[in-house]
Amino acid sequence: MLSSVLKSERAILANVAIMRAFVALRRAATSYAALSRRLDELERKHGVHDEKLKIVFTAIRELMEPPKKDRRKIGF
Repeated sequence: MLSSVLKSERAILANVAIMRAFVALRRAATSYAALSRRLDELERKHGVHDEKLKIVFTAIRELMEPPKKDRRKIGF
């Protein structure tokens, strides 16, 4: 927020970079949501009777999940 208040060239460039990062993040989130809806649609259409398709759908969903990290506890 400070970069949007300051008037220096560096602050302006930082603010533009931050806005572009948020736009890219929003696009990625939208594409994941669209992909998830499409996978749901395909699963309903083809069912999970075919074991090979079930494996493919499971693998794609696992790739869509964000990596799980062990977070360090802050404090005492």
